[in-house]
Parts: sequence; structure tokens; C-alpha cells
Amino acid sequence: MISKVERISSLRKDLEQLEGGKGNLHAAMEWNMGKSDRMFQEAFGESTMDLGKTKSSRSKVRPSAKERIAEGAAPKDALAWPMRLNRFVSLSGLCSRRTADELIEAGRITINGNIANVLGTKVEQSDVVKYDDELLQVRRNVYVLLNKPKDFITTLDDPENRRTVMELVADATSERIVPAGRLDRNTTGLLLLTNDGDLIQKLTHPSSEISKIYAVELDKPLTQNDFNQVLDGLELEDGFIRVDALAWPEPRDKKMVGLSLHSGKNRIVRRIFEQLGYEVQRLDRVSYAGLTKKDLPRGHWRYLTDKEIRFLRAGKKMV
Repeated sequence: MISKVERISSLRKDLEQLEGGKGNLHAAMEWNMGKSDRMFQEAFGESTMDLGKTKSSRSKVRPSAKERIAEGAAPKDALAWPMRLNRFVSLSGLCSRRTADELIEAGRITINGNIANVLGTKVEQSDVVKYDDELLQVRRNVYVLLNKPKDFITTLDDPENRRTVMELVADATSERIVPAGRLDRNTTGLLLLTNDGDLIQKLTHPSSEISKIYAVELDKPLTQNDFNQVLDGLELEDGFIRVDALAWPEPRDKKMVGLSLHSGKNRIVRRIFEQLGYEVQRLDRVSYAGLTKKDLPRGHWRYLTDKEIRFLRAGKKMV
């Protein structure tokens, strides 16, 4: 079993590597003290000014076309025909293959007007496939990594007309992409959007145990006793939770904490500290499934590289 010291050391090392070394990390940790916005921008690839964007400055959040396509490219998956029906449905962006199997068995998928309720059925490129009355078409998979700003909600649309993350990636693709998981309105950082239903299922399923690293600013310094409690684990209203690692990246500033965990429970980081009487003032996801926000300013997005896509599909950590 890995000791507390090893877990703390491992997270501190990860944080330093994410942000380019001890020097940059030290500068980043001075953010909440307002000492060096410029150094923070260099360390985290963004400006603290972006955290408080208002509606009047919405246009400033969105990157230029050149910046959006600066890194990575939308993949063009080769398709082989005939194709299994559940894969066809998944590639249409409707759902994962597992859910497609359920729809097939329920008789909700038709091929050329005939109900196709047998698992393993194959389709040709010329076939007309429908879900209820909706025509399904195979689409190329697109993978977009967004560095989410504050005050954007993770939803496709909002009846209250609040800003959504879809506004920020509107120019990324004409395909229908959706977020893999969510970040709440006041949380910033990495969010993956894709039309790859199988990958979304994999990343969001509890058994996948996707690693996430957060930079947390608290309303008051975290005491050593509470530090140990978080590391040992806490009993919350929906069960026991233990983080993978916890660290003070800058020991002189104990309001700033680095935290690594696999849990995907709703508001889990905020609830951990609320349990001990702290308020999370700023929460930033700096790593997701091994992806980092290096060279990705707040409010900007990029396509995943082919290597990153392969690693995510294989369930490996990016190096």
C-alpha cells in the first residue's frame, strides 16, 4: 500500500510537471495573493482576468480561428462496411454501443423501414437507418478539449438563457458533440467534448476511475489535522470518499491545495472541504484523464492529437 508521504510527493511532482516546474508552480501559487498575474498566466496558460468575465466581454473569451486550430486535428476514422448496427448507431452520435444494443433489442432501430431487433445485425453503407423517425448517419469522431471559464454551464442549452460551454466550441465542428461529464458553473478547467459515445461511456462510468487533478483555493488555510482527515477519507452523505493524493504545492500558502482523485460524484471536491467547514473560493481542473491545459488559455479549445485519442481509448495515462 502506498504511504501518505508517497501520495503527497507524487501529487506535488504531478503538479510541478503539469505547470512546467517548481519555478512556474511557485509563481502560480501566488495567484490568490494577487502578486503576479503575468507569472500566473505563464504558469497556467491563462490570465486571472478571465475568471471574472461578464456578458459585456463575452467576445473576448472566444479565440480566433487561427488559435482554435493551432494544435491537433479532427480525426478521420476509416470505416469498414458492412458495419455492426450498434457501432453504426454509436458513430451517429446518438449514444454508446451499449445503449445502442438496448435500443436495438427494444425495436426502436429500423433498417430500410424494417425493425432490426437482433443483436449483431450488420448494415451496408447504402442502408437507411432510423431511430424512431430520426434518420441516423455515420459521422466522423471529433474530440475537443476546452479550458472552461467561470460562469459557463455544462449543458447543450439552457432555458434560462445562461451562457453554456457550447458557445465556446461552436466553431469546432458541425458535428453534434456533447460534454464527457460536467463542471459546475463556478468551476474552471478542462472539459472534453466529443461525439464518440463509446468514449464518453468509458470516461464517465465509475469503473473507469478516470484520474482528475484540481487546484483548489480555500477561504482559509487548511490545517494539518484537516489535511490528514481529507487524506484518510471522509464519510459524506452519499458515502465514504478518499482522495488519491493531497498536497500544499506552496507550503507557505496553505489556502492553496492540490488534489487528485478518481471519483466523479457531483460537486465532490467542494463537498469534501465543506464537510470540514471550508468554502472553496476557486476550483480549477488542471488535469483530466492525463490531459493537461498546457498551452491552452482559459476559454480556448483545441482538438486532441491522434496519440491522445489512442491513449484515452486504451485507458492509459498521457506522458
